[in-house]
Amino acid sequence: MYKVAIIGAGVSGLSMANYLEKNNIDYHIYERRTQNDLKGHGFILPKEGIEFLSNIIDINDLYTKGRFLKKYLHYHQNGEILSEKDLEDVFVVSRSTLIEILAQGIPADKISYDTTVTLNGFSENKASITINDSRSLEADIVIASDGSRSRIRRKTFENEKMKAVLENEVVNIIENVEIASKLENNFLKFHHENGGLTFGVLKLSSTKVLWYCQFDITRFFINEDYTPDCIKQFILDNFGDWNPLVSSIINDSSYENAHIWRVYELEKLNPFYHENVVFIGDAAHPLIPFTSQGVTSALKDSFMLTNLLMEGNSLPETFKKYNDDRRAEIDIHINNGRALLNQFLLPLSEQQKNTLPISYK
Repeated sequence: MYKVAIIGAGVSGLSMANYLEKNNIDYHIYERRTQNDLKGHGFILPKEGIEFLSNIIDINDLYTKGRFLKKYLHYHQNGEILSEKDLEDVFVVSRSTLIEILAQGIPADKISYDTTVTLNGFSENKASITINDSRSLEADIVIASDGSRSRIRRKTFENEKMKAVLENEVVNIIENVEIASKLENNFLKFHHENGGLTFGVLKLSSTKVLWYCQFDITRFFINEDYTPDCIKQFILDNFGDWNPLVSSIINDSSYENAHIWRVYELEKLNPFYHENVVFIGDAAHPLIPFTSQGVTSALKDSFMLTNLLMEGNSLPETFKKYNDDRRAEIDIHINNGRALLNQFLLPLSEQQKNTLPISYK
């Protein structure tokens, strides 16, 4: 069978490794971050994502560490409810929790942290890689799962163009029993009446609440030194006079681990493979946050690619089928994400009513 090098130990890389582990395919994961570097805060998982996760983890373990969301509640910034919709099998979980659960299925000797991989080229139907600029290895397959700014993808497709999306985010988690006790298991989203500014709230547990803000980068500016004090001041300046729930959350939050998400997208998607390299998750197809489909798409990539590898066809045939099968659905999510972004930029009076902030195919 194959010798596989997986580049990146985020959700896409770890899910791929779990599928390969279950199917006895030889692999090793290389992650440039340290093991305890779990930046990023939370994920929304629609029903399909939960189904793919159930193939590789103890799903009941996941259920004890996150929450199913009952409704999506859309608010004016002052707290007036504008619309609500029932949610079916939509789950929220912190990123660190999901990473830890996925990592449980990977033997310790099959993952290397604090390790940088360079793609050198291809010869005799293998890919040549260098580990930490010193040790050279050959792999039958390199699976690039190294994120939206993938180093492997940029080296492979040198002419690709990435552009900044007009929306950025600040994401944070607050641990506060009093605030958590006031929240039901709903997805709350507050919108500024002039558009281009939102504040979302999701309950993770009886003590933890995930919150995030989205802002139009042409109208709202954050100092790029990204210090906790700078992030806090930006949040207070723009959300301090909103609904009392919002103000209580931002005033009681610590900003030491707040995460700035600078959002980029490819002007044009590359093929999802080249020679012996295949791309999954954000490395293949960066999706803007409005879709809430990043994790589910990565899980589906891993599931489909593993099944195709198990069919035993040639790698060119396998990779082409993976590319063709996944591309159509990804195009739908990209278009849905751009439509949701355009809605976000409009004043509330011009936005469509009852629009869910989730892309469905």
